[in-house]
Amino acid sequence: MAISADIRPFEVTHRGVLAIAVPMTFAFLSTPLLGVVNTAVIGSLGEPALLGGIAVGAIVFDIVFTTFNFLRSGTTGFTAQAHGAGDAAETQAMFWRGIILAAILGAAVLVLHRLILALALGLIGGSDAVREATATYYDIRVLATPFALANYVILGWLIGLGRPGLGLLLQTVLNGLNAVLSIIFVSHLEWGVAGVAWAAFLAELTTMAIGLPLAMALMDKARRPSRVRILDRAAFRRLAAVNGDIMIRSFALLFAFAFFTAQSAKGGDVVLAANQILLTLFFVGSYFLDGLATAAEQMAGRAVGAHYRPAFERSLSLSIGWGFAIAAAASAVLWFGGPWIIAAMTASEEVRAVARLYLVYAALTPLVGTLAFQMDGFFIGATWSSDMRNMMLLSLAVYVAAWWLLTPSLGIDGLWLALLVFLGIRGATLYWRCRVRMVTAFP
Repeated sequence: MAISADIRPFEVTHRGVLAIAVPMTFAFLSTPLLGVVNTAVIGSLGEPALLGGIAVGAIVFDIVFTTFNFLRSGTTGFTAQAHGAGDAAETQAMFWRGIILAAILGAAVLVLHRLILALALGLIGGSDAVREATATYYDIRVLATPFALANYVILGWLIGLGRPGLGLLLQTVLNGLNAVLSIIFVSHLEWGVAGVAWAAFLAELTTMAIGLPLAMALMDKARRPSRVRILDRAAFRRLAAVNGDIMIRSFALLFAFAFFTAQSAKGGDVVLAANQILLTLFFVGSYFLDGLATAAEQMAGRAVGAHYRPAFERSLSLSIGWGFAIAAAASAVLWFGGPWIIAAMTASEEVRAVARLYLVYAALTPLVGTLAFQMDGFFIGATWSSDMRNMMLLSLAVYVAAWWLLTPSLGIDGLWLALLVFLGIRGATLYWRCRVRMVTAFP
């Protein structure tokens, strides 16, 4: 059978999937480790208000950066497709469009930074001392926003090209330098909260200063895109549409876990503390699944760009297979090691007892949720963002309905079951839409 000229076959192997998944897993795991370092250095000062200021400030930036995380995901999908199509000029154009968008959005945050802080403090609250510490931290770290958003684009572009080793290098520089500077500025120079903020600023700036020339060195000088192509309105509209869908999906996911936390709080402080410990275990496990999802992004996008269905189907089977294998291992670790992990995370016997009571649900989350993680990767890579958005909103509605039906009779057990329903429905609906989409994507 003759192969059409617009089809670019390529092989997908276990080794190829893991070559992307493993480095990106280590890259993602460096982020929570940085949080531990920052908490430890500020905690060593013995002033609760400073620790509270860092915590509140971190929440503010989590929201800001989650809002713009589409810069990483959208760049990966479009870059992988251009790479799969063998279009070096479009691959480069996608990079510069992302950088332009990052600069515009970063500048907007700087202009509106006082309003953002006022709204955040109004919603989150805190004592006067906590507010003061938060403002000190925020006013410095917000200066790094344009660099942080540019780093999202650089990382997404490298993943789209299938260069995860360079992505790991940049993430190691970012989080490693941040941690080292935090220790120096706080523990040795005694700059307090400002030291942690300046460490974040310098780490983002340094990473961009390394990443930008590194990315440019990978570009084919003979196939540079014209300024007209980079600034093509249709391309920016496609990018904006996909990014908007990803942003809605991200906020819906944030709402799902915020809703879980809010309902846990209604059960009292002990239940809230226990459930937060169990959610933390799930989030740590999710970093391992995120690495595979990143591999799915690159493989799916490349297959769509190459118009080569066998590579897409092979990527689908390998990613899902490895996903369930890793999820099973994570679930086993949580189930058998959970009691010891819980004991290490809290000194309260009451909280420990409640956490052990609901441990079975937390142990099931990786297995139930793995299909959703992998499907997210495929939909991002293929830029089927409207389906990803719609299935997320549908799953969220089912989640709230399950909570409403189950919690009156089952209490906190019902809340956990509703969360498992949410994760399972999201994976199942996305898998269904993926099979439907494949028919039109690969006629």
